[in-house]
This record gives sequence, C-alpha cells and structure tokens, in this order.
Amino acid sequence: MKPVSSYLKTIFVDYFSLNDYIVPQQEAEKEIREGVSFRGTNIVILIIAILIASLGLNTNSTAVIIGAMLISPLMGPIIGLGLGIGIQDFDLLKRSLRNLAMAAGFSVLASTLYFLISPVSEGHSELLARTSPTIYDVLIGFFGGGAGIIAIGSRSKGNVIPGVAIATALMPPLCTVGYGIATWQPNYFMGALYLFLINSIYICLATFIGVKLMKYKPAAATDPARAKKVRRIVYNIAILTLLPSIYLTYNMLRQTRFSMNANRFVAHEFQFPATRVLSTSAHIENGQKIIDVTLIGKILPADSLRLAMSAQMKFYGIQGATLNIVQGDSPVLPSQSSISNSSMRDIYEMAQATIAARQTTIDSLRAVIAICNMNDSASAALGPELRVIFPEIKDIAISRPIFNNIDANRLDTASVALVRYSTTLSARRRTELQKYLQARLRLRSISIVDVGNSIKLPADTITKTSPTKK
Repeated sequence: MKPVSSYLKTIFVDYFSLNDYIVPQQEAEKEIREGVSFRGTNIVILIIAILIASLGLNTNSTAVIIGAMLISPLMGPIIGLGLGIGIQDFDLLKRSLRNLAMAAGFSVLASTLYFLISPVSEGHSELLARTSPTIYDVLIGFFGGGAGIIAIGSRSKGNVIPGVAIATALMPPLCTVGYGIATWQPNYFMGALYLFLINSIYICLATFIGVKLMKYKPAAATDPARAKKVRRIVYNIAILTLLPSIYLTYNMLRQTRFSMNANRFVAHEFQFPATRVLSTSAHIENGQKIIDVTLIGKILPADSLRLAMSAQMKFYGIQGATLNIVQGDSPVLPSQSSISNSSMRDIYEMAQATIAARQTTIDSLRAVIAICNMNDSASAALGPELRVIFPEIKDIAISRPIFNNIDANRLDTASVALVRYSTTLSARRRTELQKYLQARLRLRSISIVDVGNSIKLPADTITKTSPTKK
C-alpha cells in the first residue's frame, strides 16, 4: 500500500503538471513576437483604443473603459519583454522595450490632445482610481502577467487574454497621464504613470518567471554574464517599484481603518431624540486626523456635546483626532468632502437660508421687545429722581405711540410722557421737565401731555411718585 504522502504527491503532480497542456516553445514564441510589433494596423488600433478609453474616463463609463482595454494591443510588448529576459534574447528585449516606449508615447500624446479639446475637464471616480496605486495593484499585475504567459503557452487559451487585459488595466493609466498633462495636475500624472509602470514591470516579471517554469530554452549565442546582469537589473527595478506601493498601501489601510472607526463612533455615540446625523466625513490631512459631523434637528449645546464626544473617542481608537461638529446655528460650513452629494448640499443650503431668515426676524422682534421693556421700566426708573426734582408730579408714563398723519397718510413714531400733577406746573417748570426727560432718556424730543383726571389709572399699574406717607 502506498504511503499517504506518496499518494498526495501523485495527485498534486497530476493536477498541476503542464507537460500535456502547453504548446511547443517555437509556437508560443511566434505568437509573442508577432504581438511585439507596433506598425500598421496595430498602432492605429492602439490610438483608437486610447481615444475610446479617454472617452470612457471623461464620461465616467466603466463599460466603455472595459471595451477599450479589450481592443488595446498594449500587452504584446510587455509579454515580449518578459520572454526576452527569460530566454536571454536581447534583440527581442530591445525591440519590445522600444515598441512599448513608442506605444506608451503615442497613447499619452493621443489622450493629451483629446483632453485638451474636451469640454469636460472634471476628474471622475474612474480617473481618480488611477492615481493612487498600492501593493494590490502590484499583485494584480503579477498574477495577471502569470495568467497571460500560461495562456499563451497553453493549447486551450479560453478567455484568459481578454481577462488579463481587463484586470491589469494598462490603458486607463495612460489616459490619466494625458489628462494630468492636459490639465496641469502633477498628482494625476505621477500617480497614473506609476500605476502603468507597476503593471508593466510586474507583468514582465511574471512572464519571465513563467518562461522559466515552462523551461523555455535560451536563445543561441547567449552571453551568460550579460544575462546575469540583465536579470539583476530586472530584480532591482521590481524591488524599487514595489517600495512606494508598500508605503501607499500603508497610508490607504491607515485611512480605511480610521474611517471605519470614525463611522462606528458616530453611529454608536451620536444618537439623540430630536437630532440626527446628516453626514459624516473622516480623513487624514497632513498627518492630522479629522472627523466632520453635520447634525440636523434640535440644536445641542456645542461645548458640552464636544466635551462628551471627545471623552468617548478613546474607546474607538481615534483619540487625538480633531472633531468638528456642525449644527444649524454654526457659522462654519462643512467641507465639500463631508457633504459630497449635490442634493444634500442643496438641502443644507436651503436649511441655512431658512435659519438665517428666521434669525433676522427673531433679532427684529427682540429689538421691538427691548424698546417696549425700556419704555415700561423707564417710569419706574425715573420715580425716585422725580420725587426729588419735580415733587409736583403725581403719576408719569413714558410711551412711544405711532401717529398717522391723515393728510399725508404717513406714520411717525413719537415719544410721549403722560403726566398727572398734584399741583399745576408753571411753563418754566414744564420746559425744565421736558429737557430733563430728553437728557435722562436720551431722546431728541419728547412731548408732555397733562392727563389731569381725564384718565383713571388702576392703582396696581400706575407709577407712584408722591412721597410715601407714614
């Protein structure tokens, strides 16, 4: 009876052996060498594909972009590079490198010209996705290249090559490079160019490894020392290309983790009976973690809310982050990232305009109430002084009635003092009283009306100015 290890080894070899499924080396080489060339129809198809991809990126259409990737013949020179390194055919290596550089140059030129004349210059999500490559793009390029070389060397190719073209996405980064040049945005240019280099280098590396695994024979008249030097250069380039992607991946994971913790914090802690969360944004800017929360509904005490929420942040791993809470009465507008949807922005702006209009009305009513309160309290404030300066005054009321000029049909506000005397004042004393009231109440003019006994005032509402009798 066979040991278990021997049995498993037999199954493993049977399932993963490529000997019965790959085509001869000469047949695979012929297909790859034909795809390296970029002349005639190949270059025309490439330019058409780049224009289609530019249209897809411009209109943010995923379907159009996928179609352009299927049309593009850009994989040929990259696979040729890997094959040239693997079989030590340096003429093929140089030809592939030259054709790849020309293809990339024509692609960037075509996309740049397109975006220079395109009326739409805004970057959409499909464009933005091509400017922040990570280690995941390295893995996609590597595994895509591995699938590509195995498919080329296989008898049954299936739909592998179109799938590799879509997965590795060589065309969109070149379109984004052209967009960055046309709009003078270096971040688009550098990020997209780096993504294209990642895809090209790791497809090439995977092809090289695949060629070695399929045991392709080296070309005739090979210089071993030169081959070793080329392999060393390839390894160094691959490592140097990988390092920035590791850093970008770390930043992406850091941002993702912070966003998840911030969203969990807002979902659990910002629960109020009459107030709801309108939007949440968590981002890292210049190393500083920032959380923007916009609330709608009943306004909460800002200082107490911020203090209470800041104390809970440590339980979600976001301590030290800056917490910005925006409510209906806040003069600070939330950032564009916190209210990204246009409909939501319209609702927010309408709410702000309504709040501002109501606040204006409230301020106006407060001013009217303040004037009324001042008039109501003026009599009481003047009482002690009048008792000493004008002991003849028995009762006084300060009012600001609105007079209607019947002839001119014009309204006018006047200051009036309704006075009841215990003894009649002389004309001189009336003038002194008028000047006193103008100075004391800071009025430009005031009319004094002697009500005598014509108005009977309730005892609990009049202002008593006569000395208190013991």
